[in-house]
Amino acid sequence: MSFLEKPAPGSLLLDDTVPLTAMIEASQSLQSHTEYIIRVQRGVSLDNSWQVIRRYSDFDVLNNSLMVCGITLPLPPKKLIGNMDREFIAERQRGLQTYLDTITQHPLLCSSLPVKKFLDPNNYSANYTEIALQQVSMFFRSDPKWEVLEPLRDMGWRIRKKYFLVKSKEQTKERYLLSWVDLGPDKFLSDKDLQSAIKLLTSLSIPYLCPLLFSSTSESSALLIRPFSEKGSLRDHICKVKPRESYLKKYCNPKKSQGLELPHIKLYGRQILEGLKLLHDAGIFFGHLHTSNVLVDDGVCRLMDVENGMLGVPSALRPAFTQFRKINTTESIDVFCFGHLLYEMTYGRPPDSVPIEQYPPAPSTAVVSVLQSILSTEACKSGMPTVSALMQTPLFSDVQLQRSEKLQIKVPGRLKEALKAAKESLEKRLQEEQRLLHQHRRLTRAQSHHCSEEEKKKRKILARKKSRHSAYENEEDVSVRNNNNSGSGASSPPTCPSSPTPPSTTGTSVRLSLQLSL
Repeated sequence: MSFLEKPAPGSLLLDDTVPLTAMIEASQSLQSHTEYIIRVQRGVSLDNSWQVIRRYSDFDVLNNSLMVCGITLPLPPKKLIGNMDREFIAERQRGLQTYLDTITQHPLLCSSLPVKKFLDPNNYSANYTEIALQQVSMFFRSDPKWEVLEPLRDMGWRIRKKYFLVKSKEQTKERYLLSWVDLGPDKFLSDKDLQSAIKLLTSLSIPYLCPLLFSSTSESSALLIRPFSEKGSLRDHICKVKPRESYLKKYCNPKKSQGLELPHIKLYGRQILEGLKLLHDAGIFFGHLHTSNVLVDDGVCRLMDVENGMLGVPSALRPAFTQFRKINTTESIDVFCFGHLLYEMTYGRPPDSVPIEQYPPAPSTAVVSVLQSILSTEACKSGMPTVSALMQTPLFSDVQLQRSEKLQIKVPGRLKEALKAAKESLEKRLQEEQRLLHQHRRLTRAQSHHCSEEEKKKRKILARKKSRHSAYENEEDVSVRNNNNSGSGASSPPTCPSSPTPPSTTGTSVRLSLQLSL
């Protein structure tokens, strides 16, 4: 859905974080080229699938657009002569399938616009940057205080969120970050309550939350302005990159990324936990904690994009935490995300997958202990610790914060009730998605087990046993009938070696039984 469109009543907006899988079903050779028929599926439902047809040249264009990531992707090489040979086409198809598997399983590439547009052109054909620029320009005509300096293209991973560098005509030397974002599928606040909630965030001045200077919401999108930091986010600091560069270039294969020293891990971790506790105590759901949403300003960590939960946009880590049914509340999501953030602060890169049982050497065993309490198999199965419990661990309990006064976010009673209801609806959607995913995994395991070689052997042995048992029962049935016939004086063919049994209407199994009885 584009920025200009208004969502239909009761419709569910597209969740861009739901994984796409792609399987090349067949190829067809035309006069001068070969087309590959690809079956694409969103999520686990077979009903949510479609076909796209792509040539090798389409794959080549896609690969060129992804070269900025700095990763060598396994695209099969070009071949000018003999590229219509049947064996070559089969080999190339296998190579293209490997390529599709690589990009759809990569955590950043799979969510990029080039990959989405390649696999799902119907939903990702719009020029989101141009649409956003039009909308921002229209807004500034009604509010001439602000001026757009330049679009910050591909600075963030979210397809339906665009960034612009702006300035205020009242303070021409200061630079600000404007973001324009579509409302998402988890937007459960009414338009009026959403405006009240965003207005509340704009009024806050709290050390652990990045200030929101201006906001405007409509029926389908939101415009937000906050200070722009030339130093970038916490992830920019870890990866040692410039904030204005493309996120694929910055984060896919950073050359100089490095974990933080223990004092910074302790201080930043504690400050982030303080920010989360403030939100939880106020009943404000977040769910979007990661190192790109944390700014470090004069030694103080500030959470960014706190409004994302209210706007209903899906979390970057949603594909990860939907795998675990115990991570089913907004508070547990924040703790799970904190575990990812702590891992990245420690090792200079996010975890490849979760759960994690083996950890590289860390600056302190206290760090590993906290990571295990969040990212281990046991933690993911039994549930997350609370933010308060994490603050009491040896890693964070002795951190001295500059401010001693108790911080608090005061939320009006009516808005607090609206936030509570929206939070419950968000959690309900998550739990339903987790239930369907759990059912799909059980079915997949059952099918895999049913098709395994060991299971096939077991079924063959069981079938032989049933066949012998059936033959034995048929033999007894024939013997009983023969005895009954003899006792009643009815004439019947003699059952002796000198008088073979004539053909019977009871079938082959009965004839086998009679022969065995002889």
